[in-house]
Amino acid sequence: MNLPEAPLFFIATVEADGQQVDAWTDRPLLDSLEQGGIDWPSSCRNGTCRTCIAQLVSGEVRYEIEWPGLSTEEKADGYVLPCCAFPCSDLVLRDAN
Repeated sequence: MNLPEAPLFFIATVEADGQQVDAWTDRPLLDSLEQGGIDWPSSCRNGTCRTCIAQLVSGEVRYEIEWPGLSTEEKADGYVLPCCAFPCSDLVLRDAN
């Protein structure tokens, strides 16, 4: 039995203007946003400065680092750090700045 291959990318939508980009599963979300022409705020690119913080309106992300600079409450409220978050589904983001 052949299992379906995992998708190479999902679709990321920015809530404010509906702009959409390919969100590659092997790259941080911020990279995909920038490659898609979206000027998303950023600085450190490692999950500590929180400049890129966003609220995940829908969808899922994963992290490859143990603690990505978000409190337990922020995670529960759907906040993510696109600089170190990898997409696991189509998603909708809201700029939290």
